[in-house]
Amino acid sequence: MTASTAPTRPAPGAGRVLVLTGAAGGIGREIARGFARAGSRLVLADLSAEALSSLAEELEADGAEAITVPADVSTAGGNEQIVQAATARFGMIDDLVLGAGIYPAAPLTELTDEDWRTCLAINLDSAFFLLREASPQLAPGSSVVAMTSIAGMRGSAGHAAYAATKGGLLSLTRSMARELGARARVNAVAPGIIDTSMTADLRAGSAEQLLADTPLGRFGTAEEVAGVVQFLCSPAAGFITGEVIQVNGGLHMS
Repeated sequence: MTASTAPTRPAPGAGRVLVLTGAAGGIGREIARGFARAGSRLVLADLSAEALSSLAEELEADGAEAITVPADVSTAGGNEQIVQAATARFGMIDDLVLGAGIYPAAPLTELTDEDWRTCLAINLDSAFFLLREASPQLAPGSSVVAMTSIAGMRGSAGHAAYAATKGGLLSLTRSMARELGARARVNAVAPGIIDTSMTADLRAGSAEQLLADTPLGRFGTAEEVAGVVQFLCSPAAGFITGEVIQVNGGLHMS
């Protein structure tokens, strides 16, 4: 490969292998659907076996090839299970999306030790464990996308643990972009307020102010976030690494 030649692997739609954590969540489901429509083979991971089974049945009914891995991503063992399942079935990983996360809401003084550690374990430890396990299995020309948040960029009152984990994930993304170099591109997507069950309480309590602060005047959709993730894994983003794309309707400017 010359200095000006990009590594080659199948483009989305040509049988690339996607490993997706948090697959049963609102955004995760749309990511899975988008990659399935493009022809990717899917490894879907989440804690709920029932939710994963329902998603896989939906995708397989439309002709997709998918396997499910119910796993606790907050543990090293859970992430080892995911990667082992992926490589046993497909041999390698082309696209890795770090989508697992929780969104606890409480003032700092009311956060317990357990609250803090649980948030770090699911939102940040999981990314470290999965990247450590999956990195040797990433094919040349592969892509990693971390799901971070606007909260990781500017903080969030009442969500200190969440914001801290998402800020850490941004730094981990940039470090891995340097470490993996030309073999795998590593980027992040930072959603703002997206219309999913995770943000239901926030939207119910602060909708008027949030919409007033958002230049586009509406909340985002899971499909819009999923489209950006798919773009970052496509050849169109072949010279993008170590970056974070904001998907927040302009809220981050305010």
